[in-house]
Amino acid sequence: MKFSKLAFILTLTWGCAAANAQQVPPPDAVALPTPSSTAQKLYSAAKADLLQVRSLLKTGRTQSSVGSGFLVGTSNLVLTNYHVVSQFALDPDTYTGEWVDTAGQRGSIELLAVDVLHDLAVVRVNRYGTGYFKLGDKPVTLTQGQYLYSMGNPLDLGFAISEGSFNGVIARSFYEQLMFTGPINAGMSGGPSVTVDGAVAGINVSKRLDGELVSFLVPARYAQELLKKVEPDAKPPKDFTAIVAQQLLVHQKAMIDQLLAKPLTAKAMGPYSVPVRESEQMRCWGRSNDRDSFSVEVTNCQMESSLFVSGSLQTGQVQIQHQFMKSTGLDAVRFAVLSSNSFKNEDFGNYKDKRLTGPSCTEQFVKNGNLPMRAVMCVRAYRKFDGLYDFALLTSSTDDGKMNLQSRLDARGVSYENGLRASRAFLESLSRGGKK
Repeated sequence: MKFSKLAFILTLTWGCAAANAQQVPPPDAVALPTPSSTAQKLYSAAKADLLQVRSLLKTGRTQSSVGSGFLVGTSNLVLTNYHVVSQFALDPDTYTGEWVDTAGQRGSIELLAVDVLHDLAVVRVNRYGTGYFKLGDKPVTLTQGQYLYSMGNPLDLGFAISEGSFNGVIARSFYEQLMFTGPINAGMSGGPSVTVDGAVAGINVSKRLDGELVSFLVPARYAQELLKKVEPDAKPPKDFTAIVAQQLLVHQKAMIDQLLAKPLTAKAMGPYSVPVRESEQMRCWGRSNDRDSFSVEVTNCQMESSLFVSGSLQTGQVQIQHQFMKSTGLDAVRFAVLSSNSFKNEDFGNYKDKRLTGPSCTEQFVKNGNLPMRAVMCVRAYRKFDGLYDFALLTSSTDDGKMNLQSRLDARGVSYENGLRASRAFLESLSRGGKK
């Protein structure tokens, strides 16, 4: 299922009438409901501390991206999402930040801290909050169905408040998120979501594109933890690349440790036994297709979330895929051509990618127990983030002229050691021994 960091298309339909024409609603027109008094009171009390957070090109001050944020207490610190500030975090020579408040005032931004794992950032601005948005030491306790109110500047149209409800903690993301059944649109990223009492429950972060009113919040406790690490008067780092790299290294260790905490689960595909992993963070899907002369069965297991690093890079993810093909009418030669072409069509990246180096691949024939295989391993290094690599391991069985198992492991954004560790565990879990 496709997931995006709040990238949507807005279609506006404009109507016009003659300047002197009298506009009369049709007799069957339905009056739109007015916002609840609770939402009106909350927005009125909070609007002074709501900000739009903009990323601008330094040359010409052209707007590149927009999000939202909010002032914490009476300080000059603002909470927002990491993905809102990622451009000037990673490329400060090209981009800079700017804030705009509900009164139209604006000023410059200093980026003090980022938390890539939970998509949070703290910036410093040259104005202070009124004290409306407070984040205490204790997390807010929520109950299923409880009303929440999200604020921000949707689609750069103006500041707004949207009503919805809390519907539990989502565990499919590697890090917990709150499910908000209400509208969160592009531009609201980084804005606050509060209870009826005005307590900050979470920070707007994303929505599902394949559903209605399925949105997500970063729990406030992660923001509380990040704020504790910030020195309000500290000099901001000039470049966050090394800081982001270190956080990604922390994530990949936890990810691979969890993946390999216990042996991979064995699944039968034809006469073969293949490794899979199903968990809260990883889901497996299967499909089969019978052709006139051969059949294909596919199993695909993938983490349902990844880490946003930049507009062109998301990482910190593991994917496992198996494809079992069996001849039902092809002779051994034609089946060998079919399976060989399938093997050659696998993509390992190219040398033109500005984010990663070209793939460095090794190929050899290996035997795991009674299963001989052709194996290719490709490794790519991240150009800006030292110590991080993408690993891809592809295997193809060579034990039967009319059956073929092709398996692939992709581990993105891992250390070299953990890439080898995951590849070795995957390779050792492939065998022949399932049901025919």
